[in-house]
Amino acid sequence: MRIEVKGRNLQVTDELREVVARRFEKVDKQVSDLATLEVELSEERNPANPDHMVAEATLYLKGVTLRAKDASKDSKHSINLVADELARQVKRHRDKRRKRRESRALAGQSPPPVEGSDNGAAQAI
Repeated sequence: MRIEVKGRNLQVTDELREVVARRFEKVDKQVSDLATLEVELSEERNPANPDHMVAEATLYLKGVTLRAKDASKDSKHSINLVADELARQVKRHRDKRRKRRESRALAGQSPPPVEGSDNGAAQAI
């Protein structure tokens, strides 16, 4: 998975990049190597808003885009919240795809013949 970290009204340091990479390891294990994750960190400058550090994550997968956004007083806490939310979305998406694939596989198989039925006897007459 390729990770891009962007900052808006905020300087993105190497420490923040490492925090993002560490927190999204769980998601990285569950998605393809071709997936792209964009994390945008920003600081809202509204003094009335106590949760001014915002983290937005967008995960581009094959055929689907997953998004998460959270805010808190600390940028690392915002990253943690976004990572947890995105991990839930990825798990739900994977489970949904797996269930759909398994149901298609079962629908494609024909049921085994049942012994003792009268189908053969009725056709022989």
